Amino acid sequence: MRLIVVEKCEDKVFVFVNKLLVQLSSECKPVSEDYINIIINSPNSQLLLLIDTEDNYIGMISVGEYNTPSGAKAWIEDVVIDNLYRGRGLGRTMLEMAIKYFRAKGIQNVSLTTNPKRIAANGLYKSLGFKQYETNVYKLKIHND
Repeated sequence: MRLIVVEKCEDKVFVFVNKLLVQLSSECKPVSEDYINIIINSPNSQLLLLIDTEDNYIGMISVGEYNTPSGAKAWIEDVVIDNLYRGRGLGRTMLEMAIKYFRAKGIQNVSLTTNPKRIAANGLYKSLGFKQYETNVYKLKIHND
């Protein structure tokens, strides 16, 4: 298994990302190749794909990386393993690889959110050492009128 940073939006990447977005949430809409290129070309975001030894795409994780006065940080989003590969511990493998990636970059704080109803995901994050904080997460949807 390898976790790669996507550096080019090839057709195979484009199709796979959109396949996984549908599996992630029914609210996710397909993204364009141009949008994937925005992610890839941003200095503060990375699209990481889990690939097996035969170069089959298995999972996806996207991260935002940023620096603040209190240290280098990362935010994990869009963690998903393809339905064909679930139940094999590959989510854990992908997250362990992502944590190793962050450690190599000197990032000391990694955050994520998940729905409390996602029992397996919550258990996985806790087993990897993520601590649940008593905090309020706020979200503002800005509409361009």
